[in-house]
Amino acid sequence: MNRTPLTVGDTDYWTRRHLRDHLTQLGLEPGDAVMVHAGLRAIGPMLNGPDTLIEALQDILGPQGTLLCYVNWDQQYEDALDEDGRVPDALKPDIPPFNPATSRASRDHGAFAEFVRTTPGALRSGNPGASVVALGHNAAWFTADHPQDYGYGPGSPFAKLVEVGGKVLMVGAPLDTMSLLHHAEHLAQIPGKRIRRMEVPLQSGDSVNWRMIEEFDTCDPVVEGLAADYFGTVVEAFLATGQGRRGLIGKAPSVLVPAPAMVAFAVRWLEERLR
Repeated sequence: MNRTPLTVGDTDYWTRRHLRDHLTQLGLEPGDAVMVHAGLRAIGPMLNGPDTLIEALQDILGPQGTLLCYVNWDQQYEDALDEDGRVPDALKPDIPPFNPATSRASRDHGAFAEFVRTTPGALRSGNPGASVVALGHNAAWFTADHPQDYGYGPGSPFAKLVEVGGKVLMVGAPLDTMSLLHHAEHLAQIPGKRIRRMEVPLQSGDSVNWRMIEEFDTCDPVVEGLAADYFGTVVEAFLATGQGRRGLIGKAPSVLVPAPAMVAFAVRWLEERLR
């Protein structure tokens, strides 16, 4: 496996070939369905930028694989909501509606999410806040029929990833940003889950429909008593059992975990502490 970057002058560059080798060594395989979170700066300079990582992933996954990315929605009006989650009438005419085909990925997820969203052939699910983009063989199935309420639960792309035995890849991304664990929060039988409601404009043909969407809180820990970054603690505990793999993608510390085992572990972790 090629671990040495291409050096030109004083700069090291990672190529599609390099990243493909690194992904293979970490354990990504042809035909996998994998949800990817990436902190691009951690990788180092890539020839052709973030598309190089996307192309390397597609090279490994092949025609039967699927690349997924949690993209959310860059709506930027949450601070204006009242205590019931409603938008002031004065703002409504000026808020662009959510359109799966055109609405930007949330800036909180970094540039990688928007690069995947705008890659030719990408499909996006229809739940604004929980929206997921998919590229590849099962993209249409992963993104179809995403429930508007409780969009991290059954029927969501997250649940489907577990169903097919998919994986989650963290490339230089903090482990506490593993969005699959919101699915574990939904499944865990624990008391006192916070519920969040938010009024959202949805594009429907030439019209806009405002809808109240209900979800377990994903902005803060789902219940009191958990640290804000507790997802990272759960992932580290999972890795300590010998499951999952660590390695480098470019210069980025990276982690690859099996989605079904990761969710089952997180559900047990929550229930043992909080039920």
